[in-house]
Amino acid sequence: MGVSAVNCTIAVDTMGGDLGPTEFIRGLFYALEELDLQCKFIFVGKERLLERLLKVRNLSEYADRITLHNATQVIGMDEKPIQALKSKKDSSMVQALSLLKDGHAQAVVSCGNTGALMAGGTLRMRPLEGVERPALATIVPSRKAPYVLIDVGANPESHAVNLVHNAVLGSNYAKAALGCINPRVALLTIGTEEGKGNTLINQTHGLLQKINGVINYVGPIEGFQLFDGDVDVVVCDGFVGNIVLKSSEAVFSFISSTMKEELLRNTKRKIGAALSASAFKDMKVRLGPDQHAGAPLLGLKGNILKSHGSSNFVAIGNALRIAQEIIKHDMIDSISQEINQANALIKVSV
Repeated sequence: MGVSAVNCTIAVDTMGGDLGPTEFIRGLFYALEELDLQCKFIFVGKERLLERLLKVRNLSEYADRITLHNATQVIGMDEKPIQALKSKKDSSMVQALSLLKDGHAQAVVSCGNTGALMAGGTLRMRPLEGVERPALATIVPSRKAPYVLIDVGANPESHAVNLVHNAVLGSNYAKAALGCINPRVALLTIGTEEGKGNTLINQTHGLLQKINGVINYVGPIEGFQLFDGDVDVVVCDGFVGNIVLKSSEAVFSFISSTMKEELLRNTKRKIGAALSASAFKDMKVRLGPDQHAGAPLLGLKGNILKSHGSSNFVAIGNALRIAQEIIKHDMIDSISQEINQANALIKVSV
């Protein structure tokens, strides 16, 4: 299925990010001018404010592809999800999800409250038949090529069947977002020897072996192998995945700040740093999260992407790009078919 400005519409929650709606307008401009996205966009938020920001940015040539949808309320990052969803029905997040549910958009992108987006998305769109729990996936850079890590926080407490479903969800996402034809799926554990790991890991490993064919399961993987680039999908529960993701981000930040500190320590090093500036810039782009921003909540009857609250315009633009790719690859139908096949092989009825 191809993407055109006619059949691809993304609803954007512009009020949830830490940097405000101005960054979303910059992100839209980046998506249109630099990434050449072909979708239509519905920007949800305070309409008059968005109108002024659009005029300042001069996006008039794209006017036929940009629609504004007024929403008077904003769900804060520290608000309790269910309470916020009930009390702020005219929030930009709730209105964006309503546009998706009603068929006016094929995907939603938000930088807002993660819990509220997950709860609102699950309640409105509902899990696909056969999927017990949706999962959050993200793309992580590695030595050879980026890979999908799933789950990164949706389900801290999971059963083996949930991890099997994560494998199917992650495999489909790798096909859409990374262009993998037959993604190599691995299970994160503490040792690759048979029987190594806890009960959850051993049960999951056995089930994944049974569905090999539905997915391309290549076996367990250890933490020190995460950045080798030899697999395309790494499966874990949301507790482990969230720790891996945040730890990796912290290590990258630590290394970056340490390098900067050491390179500026004396004049000789400053000269060397100046000569290597382009290499450091490329490294920052390669390892930074902006190029693969946006974690989709997979397993629902609708496409929902959560981007980091502090996302800049590059990250927002790339989240919109990933949303377009998901729509283009019609992941929902593919996931439904493979989940049903997997459930039949492991004899699970959800």
